[in-house]
Amino acid sequence: MDFFEKTISSEKIYNGKVINFRVDTVKLPNGDTAKRELVEHPGGVGIVAVDDGGCLLLVEQFRKPYDKMILEIPAGKMERGENPEICGRRELEEETGYAAQRFEFLGECYPSVGYTDEIIRIFLATDLKKTEQHPDEDEFLNVVRIPLEDMYRRVMNNEIADAKTVIGVLKAYIKLNQDKK
Repeated sequence: MDFFEKTISSEKIYNGKVINFRVDTVKLPNGDTAKRELVEHPGGVGIVAVDDGGCLLLVEQFRKPYDKMILEIPAGKMERGENPEICGRRELEEETGYAAQRFEFLGECYPSVGYTDEIIRIFLATDLKKTEQHPDEDEFLNVVRIPLEDMYRRVMNNEIADAKTVIGVLKAYIKLNQDKK
C-alpha cells in the first residue's frame, strides 16, 4: 500500500517571526480526507562545543513553554536559505563568546515529525578560541562548562530532556570516544 498523503488544500493561519502555521486537507491512502495542522520552521543548528579540557560549553536559559531553566547546547534559528555551518558558527560565538577552528557536521534531527517541518543540524565544534559573547537583545543566558563524560551520564540518567542536546551529546560522545581508539 502507498501511504503517501496528497494535499488537497492548504490554508495559512498565522505568519510569525519564528514560525508559520497552516492547516492542510489531505487525501489519505484509503481515500478519506483528514486535516493536518502544521508548523513551518526555517530550521536550526545545535553546536556541541568541546574545549581542550574535554568540557562542553552549554547554555542555561529560561524556556517559556516549560516555565523553567533548561540546560542545552548552544543553538539558533537559521534564516531561510542560510548555510547551516555559517549559522552554527554565528550562534556559537553569540551565545558563548567562543569561535571554533574545527566545525564538523554530526547529522540532523527532526524534533517533532507529527506537526513541524523543522530540521536541526548538529555540529561538533572544537579547537575553541575566546572571542566575545553577544547574545540577541531578548536572549538571557548563562554559559556553563560541564565535562563531556558528566553530560553523557546526565543524558543517560534522563536528567537532560532537550532533544537537540541529547542527540548532540550522544553523537559527540560516541564520535570522540571512537576517535581515541
